[in-house]
Amino acid sequence: MGDPFVYEDVFLKLIDRGLKNGASYVEVRLQTDEGSSITMRNGKVLGFSTFGGGGVGIRALVEGGMGFASTNKMDGDSLDKALASAVSAARSASRLKKRKIGLSDERLARASYEAYQKKRLEDLSFEFLTEEGKRVESEVRDSVKRTKLSVFSISFSTHIQEKLILTSDGAHISSKVPRLYASLNFVLEDGGKTMQRWREYSGSGGAELLEEWKIESEVSEEAKRLETVMLFGVSPPKEKLDVVLGQEIVGLAMHESSGHPMEADRILGREAAQAGESFVKPESFGTKIGSPLATVIEDPTIPGSSGFYLFDDEGVPAKPRYLYKEGYINEPLLNRETAFMLARKSNGSARAMSYAAEPLVRMSNTYLEPGDKSFEELIEDISFGIYMRSYMEWNIDDIRWNQRYVGLESYIIKNGEIGDPVKNPVMEVTTGEFYGKLFAKDKNLKFFPGTCGKGEPHQGVPVWFGGPNVRLIGIGIKSLGD
Repeated sequence: MGDPFVYEDVFLKLIDRGLKNGASYVEVRLQTDEGSSITMRNGKVLGFSTFGGGGVGIRALVEGGMGFASTNKMDGDSLDKALASAVSAARSASRLKKRKIGLSDERLARASYEAYQKKRLEDLSFEFLTEEGKRVESEVRDSVKRTKLSVFSISFSTHIQEKLILTSDGAHISSKVPRLYASLNFVLEDGGKTMQRWREYSGSGGAELLEEWKIESEVSEEAKRLETVMLFGVSPPKEKLDVVLGQEIVGLAMHESSGHPMEADRILGREAAQAGESFVKPESFGTKIGSPLATVIEDPTIPGSSGFYLFDDEGVPAKPRYLYKEGYINEPLLNRETAFMLARKSNGSARAMSYAAEPLVRMSNTYLEPGDKSFEELIEDISFGIYMRSYMEWNIDDIRWNQRYVGLESYIIKNGEIGDPVKNPVMEVTTGEFYGKLFAKDKNLKFFPGTCGKGEPHQGVPVWFGGPNVRLIGIGIKSLGD
């Protein structure tokens, strides 16, 4: 994007013209996205690609109707046409809306920030990433002794996102967030039986993240454990017992059963035809959802996180949001429009992943607040239970209430110790049961990356989700296929 302030005067004049043409609010967002990707399979490069581009997205509010238009051309005529389209669309929408759109009054920011890089992503070479992929694969192959590693694929991607946001009511935000991604998939095979594992890594920052992740050692250790589960796993007990869930499953549950249902546009029924609905209603705030241990936090300001930002795409300062607090439904994710509808203040949850898409209410980094126990203390008084460390598959219903998780790496807990491996225990609970039966949690907070999809046109935004290991009491367990 170069120096974003080169466009400041152009955008301020554009905003002024929008106001003179009848808009009560105008927002201009310049956004560029650049990066590269390399994919390897069984030691060979399958493909290498680069991407880059950007443009300007414009929103206008006219008589209670909101309009959006975009252009990837920076000349004056193209920008004027985009502005005119946004104003026209807003005016047309205002005639059809029974309930007019308004925006919450906020103290908007004037700021510039950048996610710190120790080693620039731009300096990561094709040759270096190829050798890195081969090195990780070699270590994972060496770790597997009793089964065949039939497939190993790995990808590395970089993404540098820059934004300049100006609004008619005073926001002025310039940002640059570089992100690095790695993903891998491997398949273990033995006598016609297979076990597959998918892993992802991502964060904001520079090439130093590759060293911090220690992919080769973490995945090699996991491959050895999964080999044992595959060869010696027993059928799960089919009874109600205490279940200890690993951080990966806990994090996924936070994203799906807390983050999504607490998006204000879902709560208001505005995402029903696209991303789904929510069991949470506007009158649900302050009602009980679970035990006092159920505190779920959404925080975009975590340094190095995949969902990192300091100001949202409406210029509102980002901050931690307590979705569930000590067992009660507390605070939804809000942009300025939904905050106005619920008579609240925005908590900085508006995000757009492309210049050609408007900002929506989105998650960033969602996690269960950790406790103060060690893992050993978490399980020490369990006479017979199940430990589900990672998942093979999961699903949740449209309103984010009925959940199902199938364990991948799982074990029997017997007399406070981790025992025999278990093949694919199945846990089915409601969201209320999950948080209501939350009995204990340890202090070992860990995050996992994902790409959260939403919107029309579809937008995938980078997020983290995480939590500690937790203990749920009195959970029914089934076998896969029951």
